[in-house]
Amino acid sequence: MKGARAEGYGPYAAMSVVVANMIGTGVFTSLGFQLLDLQSTFPLLLLWVVGGVAAFCGAISYAELGAAIPRSGGEYTFLSRIYHPVAGFISGWISATIGFAAPTALAAITFGTYLASVFPTLSPTWLGAGLVVALTWVHATTHRNSSFLQRSFTTVKVVLIAAFCVAAATMVDAPQTVSLLPAPGDGALVFSGAFAVSLIYVSYAYTGWNAATYLTGEVRNPGRTLPRVLGAGTLLVMVLYAALNYAFLRAAPMAELEGRLEVGYVAAMHVFGPMGAAIMGVTLATLLISTVSAMVMAGPRVLQVIGEDYSAFRRLSRVNRHGIPAIAIATQALLTLAFIVTASFESILVFAGFTLGLNSLLAVAGVLVLRVREPDTPRPYRAWGFPVTPLVYIGLTLWTLVYIAIDRPAEAAMAPVVIGAGLVFYLLAGRRA
Repeated sequence: MKGARAEGYGPYAAMSVVVANMIGTGVFTSLGFQLLDLQSTFPLLLLWVVGGVAAFCGAISYAELGAAIPRSGGEYTFLSRIYHPVAGFISGWISATIGFAAPTALAAITFGTYLASVFPTLSPTWLGAGLVVALTWVHATTHRNSSFLQRSFTTVKVVLIAAFCVAAATMVDAPQTVSLLPAPGDGALVFSGAFAVSLIYVSYAYTGWNAATYLTGEVRNPGRTLPRVLGAGTLLVMVLYAALNYAFLRAAPMAELEGRLEVGYVAAMHVFGPMGAAIMGVTLATLLISTVSAMVMAGPRVLQVIGEDYSAFRRLSRVNRHGIPAIAIATQALLTLAFIVTASFESILVFAGFTLGLNSLLAVAGVLVLRVREPDTPRPYRAWGFPVTPLVYIGLTLWTLVYIAIDRPAEAAMAPVVIGAGLVFYLLAGRRA
């Protein structure tokens, strides 16, 4: 890690990790599930604006924490420092298993699904597993290789998404009507349980706005870089998400999108025709490479920091001759492969969204706790709009979690199981080194 820390990641590399972490599975799959309960365009698009506002409020809150506590590890580092080492350990456990392994599996499954829609003889499961193995190998070599791969695929992703949105607005022969104004009955939908449950899908799609905090110790001048990267990256993604879902709704009838996982492929059929849709299927699969890559790159740093702090997990902190935590990267890859071959897509989606919501809720609340408990702690950056912005994030997240617990109790009930497993591992790990 010393070599990586000395060289460091600049704003472009850090922002690439943030953007690529966010623009992944969720935005290309969520609309089909949302249409099962919401059949009006205004609340469907409002979901992405509300989710973006919540993510932005969370991002600038994390920016304050990352600038004040400049160590890699994300929530593991924050909660250990703010509350208690057990809170940090359980948070790190959640990040390693649910925060990175599960989302990486979802992105890999979606990659395989899009590619298999063009090449039906191929297995989505094995395509996704193969991608994880290949990217794990790249990121376990050198920082130069992984950084170049990440920057390149993220840039291509943003350009292609913008191009698709323009094409959907100009090339559809029979565009669907997409109203940006509320219709009768939309008010009730916005305050319904269905809207709150759909917001979990959106919140999951925005997961990754905090990605740079997992690399804080390797980011050059984090007090200055993190606020810019987290805030600007989140706003950019919010614009792209709203535009992309508008494009999906404009291109294809709701009946064809409803319940479909590969909504991007369905929309592309209406924009480009069968041949263009096949090309788009490959393109969308390509876009997801940067998402899987970003999570393979950032996630193992949580395991590495846990290994540095707890002797029972010391092996996870070991690095190769290039300063790469190869054992931590391989460990996360094994967890990801387990998710790919054992769980259904939607159950992972709701379960992961609920559990990660609890995790980030405690971290953002920590901004308020530290302001009261340690008012004199140096803060190179203070959250814009404090205390409104962290309270907005906390309020929206709580509202969503309550509805999930009511409407999807099975997935919500898995959260205490994961937390309990983390507590067991904490007790087995013993005291911090």
